[in-house]
Amino acid sequence: MRRALTSLACVLALGFSACEGEDDNGSGLDGTTRVALMLTDAPGDVQAAVVTISEIYLQGGDGGRTTLLDDPVTVNLIDLANEATQILDDVEVEEGTYSELRFVLSGAYLQVETETGTEIFASSPTYAGLPAGSTVDGELHMPSLGTSGLKVNFDQPLTISGDEQTLLVDFDVSQSFGHEAGNSGRWIMHPVVKGATSTEAASVTVALSLASEVTLPTTAPLSAFKVKVGNEEMPLTDANGDGTWEATFAFLLPGLYPVTLVAPAGITLGTNPTLPVELDLEAGENVTQSITISSVTVPVP
Repeated sequence: MRRALTSLACVLALGFSACEGEDDNGSGLDGTTRVALMLTDAPGDVQAAVVTISEIYLQGGDGGRTTLLDDPVTVNLIDLANEATQILDDVEVEEGTYSELRFVLSGAYLQVETETGTEIFASSPTYAGLPAGSTVDGELHMPSLGTSGLKVNFDQPLTISGDEQTLLVDFDVSQSFGHEAGNSGRWIMHPVVKGATSTEAASVTVALSLASEVTLPTTAPLSAFKVKVGNEEMPLTDANGDGTWEATFAFLLPGLYPVTLVAPAGITLGTNPTLPVELDLEAGENVTQSITISSVTVPVP
């Protein structure tokens, strides 16, 4: 098994080598499929969310339980915003339909900004993934995640077939961590994880421009605006200097995504269309959403 840190787009462009002895219809040798797995993230308002994945396995099929990974890998989920980390490549799996894909987590820590500063909550004060010299301020509770693991939710049964297949797993940080009920002060990890095949991943490009009669204040140029799709926020750029500022959100699983703008403090906008816009992304869809700023209100000093 090979591991690499890269983007999903690069992996798909490279492709995978076929099995020796592959038959004419392209199916894998002896009814097997080469499987790769990518991990991406819908980020939340945290500074770091580091997890150690000690095992990944499929449940179901003819073999019952099929282990895909048993060599631990540690990733910071925050680093995966609009990117994807390849954690499995070219693992041979029996063709068939599987009921579950599960991740077993042996440890994790969460770094959050509080009213008094930055605090770290860890599954253990001796968790190996902690930054050197860090102080653990509290416990991150991980019920059952080190034993049965967390289940990756697919919209339909996971079918493995053909000579190659890439799976995309989206770990939603914004919904996966929260304060435990009561006054314990602990955080609890209740992962929200969705999966799809790579061909189902969608993307959204937001194109922002000004109406001809609109002028922005010098303190709030378009370069100071950001755009938000779902839970993810990105700055905009005008790479070709044509006056249209763009941001592209990749590795989005099918579903509903609200699109809105984040303006500099104090600026009120009128837009066409009126925001937020709800996008219902289908598998493999690449959408461009144009937004025109039609009016700007600046607070009176």
